Amino acid sequence: MSLEQSLILHCAPTLASLKPASLFTIETKSPAALNEELRQWNRTLRPKGLFLCILRQSGRNALVYVCRMSHLEQMLRKPELADFLSGYGYEDTAFGKALGRLKKRLSEGDGFPHEIGVFLGYPLEDVVGFIQSGGRNCKCVGCWKVYGDEAEARRKFAQYKKCSCVYQRLWGEGRSVAQLTVAA
Repeated sequence: MSLEQSLILHCAPTLASLKPASLFTIETKSPAALNEELRQWNRTLRPKGLFLCILRQSGRNALVYVCRMSHLEQMLRKPELADFLSGYGYEDTAFGKALGRLKKRLSEGDGFPHEIGVFLGYPLEDVVGFIQSGGRNCKCVGCWKVYGDEAEARRKFAQYKKCSCVYQRLWGEGRSVAQLTVAA
């Protein structure tokens, strides 16, 4: 699957500025070629507020993070998020520093550091609920496991699903990722 197709399949709500960030894994034969392709996409999409990077490379698989930098920076300035992240060694929640710490946490083990949900725009109460319960006893499951406001989460899940369907259809009709990316 191409990087462009992955962006449409996995990142439509982020491209539409409905969600602050998305994450997907892509297989690559050449890490250097993927890095160059990401540089090209960043040149195209940064003027619209998006940033793409590899959070972790493992063999032929790369974990690609796509975010709206201004949305993420705004979220990370919230005291409750900074307090939460400090418990996981995030001494500074400025965008670059926090992203650097997340990359380090991802490289430290085989699993995902569960605070990654904050970087994907999941509600803090759902991230904390997941961590405290070990992923059990959630109210519902969609893009994430919900422990807080179920009605709001279901509304977002439906919004994200509709956006993804529309973006896939428009891309299939010939619109480019750049054309479909909302400036923010």
